Amino acid sequence: MKKKTIIILSVSAIFLLVFAFWMIWGNVAVTVSEYRIESEKLPDAFNGFRIVQVSDLHNEVLGEENSRILEKLEKAAPDIVVLTGDLIDRSKTDVEVAISFAQNACSIAPTYYINGNHENVLTQDEYVVFCDRLSSVGVTVLENESAVIEKNGEYISLVGVIDESFGIVSNEMLLDLKSETADFSILLSHRPKDFSRYAACGYDLVLCGHLHGGQFRLPFLGGLYAPSYGIFPEYDGGMYERDGSVLIVSRGVGNSSFPVRFNNPRELVLVELVRK
Repeated sequence: MKKKTIIILSVSAIFLLVFAFWMIWGNVAVTVSEYRIESEKLPDAFNGFRIVQVSDLHNEVLGEENSRILEKLEKAAPDIVVLTGDLIDRSKTDVEVAISFAQNACSIAPTYYINGNHENVLTQDEYVVFCDRLSSVGVTVLENESAVIEKNGEYISLVGVIDESFGIVSNEMLLDLKSETADFSILLSHRPKDFSRYAACGYDLVLCGHLHGGQFRLPFLGGLYAPSYGIFPEYDGGMYERDGSVLIVSRGVGNSSFPVRFNNPRELVLVELVRK
């Protein structure tokens, strides 16, 4: 009986030790999730075009000047970087951390930014200054605006819309923002809940964040909970398809009101566009 007890205690201790290390790794590691998007509409010049999405940084600092994130970003060799909201955090707002990260991202590849709900903690004047500073370090700020990206005389469009905490984006506006010169269109939106609208408006690829992967992820069930979205939220993380449109939802890099993740490591998203 004594030997059996020792075995049980030893196995339990090993299990708890492995679980503890796994929990720690899941809260400090930065992973890269790769997606390959094939489309007949993609111009030949953009075959192999690489986009890295960084979402929900929330003023996180991982390594000196966020070197642990930036090293992963540089290694991914993106053609562009997109920042899909919540660069800052309302409970620990540090504009300097956000600006520094954005500036370093710009040194790797052209960088585009849309706001998230946490940027709404800034006053109107503070937000204007924040966006001006992003622009001054090389970031293209998209607030219900579109940018046309050109390669070898061919084009794709990149549209960025404001978060709903800043205002409402109508279907008419979504349609108006699409470029007539580009066959393939990408939409940046902080929240994924309106994917059906985005698909109906004909966007080929939609990149979102906001839900942090549901914070706690259960095997086979996905994200457990997200504020204002409830239990097992839809579009909590990963890739979804609807009416010829593809949605990719980043689980995010930082944390906000709840500082712990479960089965949900921090994530950068790498999208490679492929001519079908």
